Amino acid sequence: MSEHSATTTPEVQMRTEVTGTHRMVLLDALRGLALVAMALYHFVWDLEFFGYVAAGTAGTGGWRMFARLIASSFLFLAGYSLVLGQFPKLRPRAFAIRFAKIAGAAALISIGTWFAFPQSFIFFGILHAIAAASLVGLLFLKLPAAVSFLAAAAAFAAPLYLRSSFFDMPALWWVGLSEAIPRSNDYVPLLPWVAPFLLGLGTAKLLHPLFSARRSRSAGARKLPWMTPLAFGGRHSLLIYLIHQPLLIAAVYLFSLAVPAPTPDPAQVYLLNCERACSNENSAISCSAFCGCTLAGLKEQNLFDDLNLGKIDVSTDERIARIAGQCTMDAQSGEAQSGD
Repeated sequence: MSEHSATTTPEVQMRTEVTGTHRMVLLDALRGLALVAMALYHFVWDLEFFGYVAAGTAGTGGWRMFARLIASSFLFLAGYSLVLGQFPKLRPRAFAIRFAKIAGAAALISIGTWFAFPQSFIFFGILHAIAAASLVGLLFLKLPAAVSFLAAAAAFAAPLYLRSSFFDMPALWWVGLSEAIPRSNDYVPLLPWVAPFLLGLGTAKLLHPLFSARRSRSAGARKLPWMTPLAFGGRHSLLIYLIHQPLLIAAVYLFSLAVPAPTPDPAQVYLLNCERACSNENSAISCSAFCGCTLAGLKEQNLFDDLNLGKIDVSTDERIARIAGQCTMDAQSGEAQSGD
């Protein structure tokens, strides 16, 4: 085999797609686009944290779905990249270096957020998920793409059917099968989030050989102008991930010194938090009716101010339990009447 033919085998071609000047520009650009979306979401989170937008904005409705799409895109691209870098022949040293960078960055995130937000620090966020999914992905590199797709479907469905109090211990929160959802500013457990990673892995095994053949026939094609800055960001995604949020928080903080956020209405904050908690419990009652009822009951009995000041323990105070019980019955009655 000649020297030229040795450098154009599928194995070498896949490797050069993810190293040096032959990186797959489209993949980098997509990763850069995901970074832009992530920065936008984190900016909204920062605005909420400093009181410029309503409490609960970043964690509910369309913004919540947006965050999930961003996380899915990063994991999908990570799975795709694993195939480009480690298939058809595993390169242990390259994998170990990449894994160490991601796991090390994840550890820095955990340490930093533990000091900044001790009650909701990031113990298993998107970087932790990518690192763990990469280890899982090694098991699927030699298997057919269909196996990856089936495993992705199983991972996606697992939390719907396999939740158990056994996983409620903190040491097992990373699995994603606990009945109680732990509090964290970025919680991306292995289940179901390994699913988009495996989808990306399977997709790469199916599609990348086709794309590689097409690229070899059109090597002189011009790159689209919009791809260049996004691809640059995609090539340095880990560094950008680590520094963008501290910079955004600092910027919003400095702005808050000049233009303080308006004081939020305690009643509106209560309603938002109540409805979010009610929705997370998948309650069969109308959350808006229940929360409006409890707010009225708290104010009627002069308990609302003390509750906001933390002078009332909602888990043990019988007055709160009576209000909640009555409002639950009222909401259920209203649901029944509306269904007739």
